[in-house]
Amino acid sequence: MAESLRPRRGGFLRPFGCGWFIREFLMGYGPYESPSIDPSVGAPQSDIFYHYKNALMRATALDRATKEEERLARREKRPIRPDAIEELAEQYFKDMPYKTSCCNYHSFVVYFSTLQRLGWVEFTGREEPSAFQEHCPSGPPRRYFRLTKAGREAPDAAWRSPHAALYGGA
Repeated sequence: MAESLRPRRGGFLRPFGCGWFIREFLMGYGPYESPSIDPSVGAPQSDIFYHYKNALMRATALDRATKEEERLARREKRPIRPDAIEELAEQYFKDMPYKTSCCNYHSFVVYFSTLQRLGWVEFTGREEPSAFQEHCPSGPPRRYFRLTKAGREAPDAAWRSPHAALYGGA
């Protein structure tokens, strides 16, 4: 039986899901070379988004580099060189445009609000001022969020599809 390359719902596949990354990041595990944070302090939404996008770009670059090195090794009839994969991955990561990969910030904010409605993340009470540029007025404050007990105990299936968990769909 042939499988379609395109998933039935929810866009194209990613190396890891947004929900999974948010949960691991806010638990302080620092997934995919992202920094470890203190889970009791949490992190601002914009920082979580930045590290999620960076992690996806790194995973994509590594995947492309591995495929390219396998192709070259097969063509040249030589063993695969892990150091060549690392070099290629770093080059692919540097050349990858930031804006064309992953979701945009607005989509992330909407997704994050679903997690808030589920009660899986909460505002910690900590805020810090933010500014766009020197000649612009101040932006909204950066609010810190952390996982709640319900968020830590939510099953993996619910984290894979928070919208389904919120609205009771499949």
